[in-house]
Amino acid sequence: MEPDQKLKETLSIYRDRISILKKGYAQERYRIDQISRSFLGDIITREITSVDIATYRDQRLAQVNPKTQKPLSTATVRLEMSLLSNCFDIARIEWGLCDINPVSNVRKPKIPPGRDRRMTPREERLILRYAHAHSNPELYSIIVIALQTAMRQGEILGMRWEYINLKTRVVHLPETKNGSKRDVPLSLKARDALIRLGVKSKGKVFSYSAAGLKSTWRLMNQSLDIKDLHFHDARHEAISRLFELNSLDMMEISAISGHKSLSMLKRYTHLKAHKLVRKLEGNKNKGKQVVLDHMVPYPALILRRKDAVTIRLLDFDDLQETAADEHLAVRLAQDALLRRLMTNMRDAIPIPPADQYLDSVDERHIIMIDPLACHSTL
Repeated sequence: MEPDQKLKETLSIYRDRISILKKGYAQERYRIDQISRSFLGDIITREITSVDIATYRDQRLAQVNPKTQKPLSTATVRLEMSLLSNCFDIARIEWGLCDINPVSNVRKPKIPPGRDRRMTPREERLILRYAHAHSNPELYSIIVIALQTAMRQGEILGMRWEYINLKTRVVHLPETKNGSKRDVPLSLKARDALIRLGVKSKGKVFSYSAAGLKSTWRLMNQSLDIKDLHFHDARHEAISRLFELNSLDMMEISAISGHKSLSMLKRYTHLKAHKLVRKLEGNKNKGKQVVLDHMVPYPALILRRKDAVTIRLLDFDDLQETAADEHLAVRLAQDALLRRLMTNMRDAIPIPPADQYLDSVDERHIIMIDPLACHSTL
């Protein structure tokens, strides 16, 4: 190696010898290209000072992200500085291209607060309905698995049939982001999301590429007018829900999510307030509250014909009523819904949450059926 080579040449060697061996090679290559194009790239490696690094830091923080049109995130600048620091350490210790690491004495930008975006119930309903009606059936299964298992996007897209045991409901991940293999339990919904695709003996489960899923996710959010929701937020949502179950401790959740650091896992504990209400009440009126929790309005599709009106409860496969006029049809639907809810509770049959149906229907023909009201809201 030339002792007076420029930083961009040193970074090129670092990319070909060091970065290429990392799982995040694609992202690191992008950062190397960015640094090489900056003024730092044309300075001789051993002549770069902490002042140069600080100047680069400040210039980057003043720039605007071309995609979001917002100031460049501090996390991006921190990652670039970490890459530079590692490059200088190797160039100093192994290649003899510099005498010091000029990054070591430069302040990194403050760590930004962890992203705490939660998917709202309405957003989840819209997304699942959209995905269920999508031309590629894989999209729906991918989203369900993300919400049910807390797996990362790369882990989901890399799933293989030969590592899935549908009987024990466990998927084996031989390779993960942090380099450790992991077994992830599958809920019934996650298992069914796989079965609906047609079970195979071997091969990849999904054909989506990371770029293809990113594009589909972006188009879906635009179509549904959902703002600032990333696919990774589904993992965040799933982990938060695991905490809200109150039946798993942090070590068990860590085993599912694949977090090596419990401190990293703590930022996912954004418990929803309504989950804490019952705890505040203790055991007082517990049985009554369980019943009342299910007595909520359910969406129904109303079909008006010349001689009859039919009302179909969308969250139940076989619940509909027909009558000669709309008022009577609504009353019959209310009575049928109330009977079904009470019967399911008596027989310990799961009651579907309200407004979780996946049918693609015209919203103009939806009414809400309240099992305890004297009339419905049109």
